[in-house]
Amino acid sequence: MEHKEYIAGRICELVDMTKDELMKVMEVPPDSKMGDIAFPCFILAKKMRKAPPMIASELLEKIKDDNAFEKVEAVGGYLNFFFNRKEFIESVMKKVKDSNGEFAKSQEGKGKTVLVEYSSPNIAKPFHIGHLFSTAVGNSLARIYAYLGYDVQRLNHLGDWGTQFGKLISAYKRWGVREVIEKDPINELLKIYVKFHEEAEKEPSLEDEAREYFKSLENGDKETTELWQYFRDVSLKEFKRVYDMLGVSFDSYAGESFYGDKMQEVVDILDEKGLICESDGAKVVMLDELNVPPCIILKSDGATIYATRDIAAALYRKREYDFEKNIYVVGTPQALHFKQIFAVIKKAGFDWADNCTHVGFGLVKFPDKKLSTRHGDVVFLEDVLNESIQKTLDIITNNNPDMENKEEVATKIGIGAILYTFLKNSREKDIVFSWDSMLDFEGESAPYVQYSYARGRSILRRCEIDYSEADFSLATSDEEYELVKQINMFGSAISDAAAKNEPFYINRYVTNLARCFNKFYNNYPILKSDVDDETKKARLALVDATTQVIKSALLLLGIETVESM
Repeated sequence: MEHKEYIAGRICELVDMTKDELMKVMEVPPDSKMGDIAFPCFILAKKMRKAPPMIASELLEKIKDDNAFEKVEAVGGYLNFFFNRKEFIESVMKKVKDSNGEFAKSQEGKGKTVLVEYSSPNIAKPFHIGHLFSTAVGNSLARIYAYLGYDVQRLNHLGDWGTQFGKLISAYKRWGVREVIEKDPINELLKIYVKFHEEAEKEPSLEDEAREYFKSLENGDKETTELWQYFRDVSLKEFKRVYDMLGVSFDSYAGESFYGDKMQEVVDILDEKGLICESDGAKVVMLDELNVPPCIILKSDGATIYATRDIAAALYRKREYDFEKNIYVVGTPQALHFKQIFAVIKKAGFDWADNCTHVGFGLVKFPDKKLSTRHGDVVFLEDVLNESIQKTLDIITNNNPDMENKEEVATKIGIGAILYTFLKNSREKDIVFSWDSMLDFEGESAPYVQYSYARGRSILRRCEIDYSEADFSLATSDEEYELVKQINMFGSAISDAAAKNEPFYINRYVTNLARCFNKFYNNYPILKSDVDDETKKARLALVDATTQVIKSALLLLGIETVESM
């Protein structure tokens, strides 16, 4: 039984509100002693012209004999419902068992496409720690929407075009050595790029040379195009190595260059609709009605800018994918940019602009500056991942020197610790990077949740009892009931995460699930000899369900589980 829906149906028969309206206002009390679901009668006071406590009492008289509940109470202006514990636990356990490891997975998005643009590093530039914010959030959102049944397209909008490539071509032709670059592509390309800027300060004519090279590239010159393609290929090879470490993949790597021949259409559409006007020689779309600056479409020299490319990309994506949602996981400082381009698309008569969403995120801060990196002020993401793996391996070796597969376990825990940190709070909050909290096996961390999973799997491996048919009337204590209630909330956590594009709802959920599990385990040791077999069966079934859901939740965050720690 879906208790919340059932309660809404019962109340719906008695008041002038729809079932959906009632379900939206129902609450989970902060203390289980106050019930499992509470209905606030305050929202009916104006309609019924009665005090909320009186409404609660009247509704109680009509509902109190319903055998679906252990009891119903009217307290103040609330109607509190207490579920029948045995029936509730049986119901949830059956759903978990029948889900085959995919509890709360749904098909609500069937036939609908969601685009998630994320990561988007610049070609020939360092893949630094800041890129992980977009990568972690985007990867998690893609997994969440896929779990809800949507056709998810993962887009990596690479920064692979612009005048900087003219500079890089000039630098390569002067100082580049292919054999040296291929040993460490990003670092070596960065070196010659930096050298170009240093030399250009002494010899300004280099800037003119770079502009000429980029112009040649735009005109499709064979030599410059081949060099550009080479820079792109070696950069992607490096990026993919890091993506493989993170378990991240993409369906498209179409970057800025892909839309080069699609921008004139944007100008033509906006011109035809009379939206373009001139401002200091530039062509812009005015957005005074939104109280935001004009959106520049063409600069005074006739060149396009990011806005033009992003509008062209949105038009292409709508035609190509006919998306239900088009999500851009890009830093919060770009909020105005996206507000402008969405507004321009809407003014051009494309109402699907309302389905385009900017998902912003904060900054990464390093209070102690103690990250070991050989790249000066640039903190390479790969260095951070490797350092986390090594620190985890040191902890495991110190605590469990004889453990098998230490390196594999350290890799999953070390990378999981980083991802968890980037997803543990609302994405718009800045992250303060701290190894101590990140690798804390007893605090709010990935290792804590992963250890809870491993502990559960260890219990199941050591057990020699078939618990497929369990009597859940033997597992209705407060701790067991709270654990099952937490398991049952997984679907709500997924829905909240998708509705708000906030993976931290999943993160918070799975952390609370691990806490409930550990409280249950500490109060009710399962494998003790004085526990009878029938009780063991019920408790083992709870352990099995818990580990299944922990694994599913962590995977939605991009974090892998380990079977032992």
